[in-house]
Amino acid sequence: MRDMTHEPDRRAPYREPRQARSAATLARVLQAAEEIASSTGLDEMTITSVAKRAGVSVGTIYRRFEDKDQLITALTERMLKRREEYVADRLRAAAPSLSGVTGAFSHALLESFAGSGNLFPELLRLRGTSAVDRGARTITEIHRLLLQAAAPYAHEIRRSEPQAALDTVARAILGACFHNSLRPDPAADEAARRRYADELGDMAVAYLLSPGRRSPST
Repeated sequence: MRDMTHEPDRRAPYREPRQARSAATLARVLQAAEEIASSTGLDEMTITSVAKRAGVSVGTIYRRFEDKDQLITALTERMLKRREEYVADRLRAAAPSLSGVTGAFSHALLESFAGSGNLFPELLRLRGTSAVDRGARTITEIHRLLLQAAAPYAHEIRRSEPQAALDTVARAILGACFHNSLRPDPAADEAARRRYADELGDMAVAYLLSPGRRSPST
């Protein structure tokens, strides 16, 4: 089975800027693309609308990106990397306990999914080899971050296989946050998201601290 973190050789997603002014322009373009895609979706985002929002010419964007797909690739990299960093920061600041880590993980993921409407989950499920690989890398990295943060408290876990239990927790919380972002009635305001994240964290801890199932008697 191929490692999820493996990246096949491929052309650069866009032309890297070499000057500070060019880097600032690129950041403005990607910010404009994120704002438009967050409000209207990737399908409705156009090079022309991004150029107008960023205050640059269409030609400026085409000098950096060959087409809209390449712009989306760059946007994907920017957003997913930023989400990885956000989750890592929240876990570093978590209270030093199993409940603190799982709670911070739940809050970080829920805020990440809610931060740009449906765009984050949309980026995770983009089609195409490079997009799938990048989304898989983010999921793998977020999973790794939880395992790393929870490692000092693994002795508290009462399940028969602590690492497998943490894997289940990571998958369950990720799935719950993904599902919430796609519901017609998501936990949208800050107070509702906080309550939902608290509940996810509480369920995770309750599971981790409960004994594993006994094998059926033969």
